[in-house]
Amino acid sequence: MTVTTFAPVSLAELVGEAALLTRLDRKYLLPAGALPTLLDRMPAGVRVLEIDGRQAFGYRSIYFDTAGLDAYHAAARRRRRRFKVRVRTYLDSGLNFVEVKTRGGRGQTVKERIPYAGNGVDLGSAGRAYAAQTLDAAGISPEGLDFHPVMATHYRRTTLYVPSTGSRVTIDTGLTWQLPDGATVHMPHSVIVETKSGRAASDVDRLLWSLGHRPCSISKYATGLAALRPELPSNHWRPVLRNFTKGL
Repeated sequence: MTVTTFAPVSLAELVGEAALLTRLDRKYLLPAGALPTLLDRMPAGVRVLEIDGRQAFGYRSIYFDTAGLDAYHAAARRRRRRFKVRVRTYLDSGLNFVEVKTRGGRGQTVKERIPYAGNGVDLGSAGRAYAAQTLDAAGISPEGLDFHPVMATHYRRTTLYVPSTGSRVTIDTGLTWQLPDGATVHMPHSVIVETKSGRAASDVDRLLWSLGHRPCSISKYATGLAALRPELPSNHWRPVLRNFTKGL
């Protein structure tokens, strides 16, 4: 089975039914060859996001961090109050957003964003102010956090909507990480499946478990930066780096 088998859902419907900006996320790293079996066993009624006849969309995220890589080290040390700041571009539509991700009191991911009109090398005054305000509201002092671009990611994403649980599933393929100097790492033979739900586990989580897949520790920002800069602490991501990445 492929995603084209599923009935389509529009972006407006998806946002209305499952925006899930505050959610529980689980990531799974699968060999690309395991994806058809997963799709074949999806719960009844699953729908695929379709916009202008397309069901897979290009994404670019430019991650911003401090000179001391505060966001990276907070992830590496599993600090409760960790965060990410990025500019995300939806390549097919040209839409750009400054996005700030933090963690809620129950381990939930909280994503907040505003439109972005910059050039990707600077957050801009509005972006910096928004990042500071959002981090402060999450209990993270923005004092002294001077953000600059650290790494970019590129990939293609397909999004599924699961009506039975009001949850979403994203499938990312062709993931590439790149430093500002051009150094690049690829994941050519793997897909990242991420479940996004408002409760502890979704039907798709249970399906993945039944197929022998378990959540793994992969962060598009932290794992990629660890792959590109091996001098950084990377204990949490070594299995991924060892088995799934290819540098050029």
